Amino acid sequence: MALNASIAKLVLAVTTVTSMIAGAAYAAPELGVRHRLDVAVSAQPGAPLLKDFAAARGSISLTIRLSANSQETRHFGILKPAFSNVVIPDAPGTTLVRPETVWEERICHQRRGFPKATVIGLGARFEGGNKPVELAAGFRTIGRPVPSDEIMPAIRIASDRDQVGPFFVFRSVSKASRLNVDLKLYTIDCFIEAQPVGALR
Repeated sequence: MALNASIAKLVLAVTTVTSMIAGAAYAAPELGVRHRLDVAVSAQPGAPLLKDFAAARGSISLTIRLSANSQETRHFGILKPAFSNVVIPDAPGTTLVRPETVWEERICHQRRGFPKATVIGLGARFEGGNKPVELAAGFRTIGRPVPSDEIMPAIRIASDRDQVGPFFVFRSVSKASRLNVDLKLYTIDCFIEAQPVGALR
């Protein structure tokens, strides 16, 4: 009887260890996504800045409302990137602000749609001519007067892939100052960090 009891305990111990090892197995990696937002600013043909302030130096600031609702990110707020030492080009279509990353997710997560980014403010100040010039464009908001320099709703102007990954480009235009703000949204493939399946807690 004592021998049988010892054998039973040994079998139980082996079974427990085997279960723990199996429980600590990791799931196969799952393909996920990270998002990144770059911004660039350029002037349209006929923009007042090109006509009266070519080669002037100054600064540009943006206000971008961003909503990224993945469970891992859960970001809703305002981005306020600012760019100094900006030189007004002498030809339309030339970039005032070269593409620059203003927001990026650090955690790879499941695909649950795209973040939503909206340019709601654009400010600029340039020194040139007899006096400095200042610009202030805004997005139309319910309950408030329409801005004299209104930022129009964005439209998608491009979708492609580069060395970073697939992307979409959305352009907002300031109606009076005729500046383009391009938001480039990347969808970067990545692998979600594997988690233990059935591991003991």
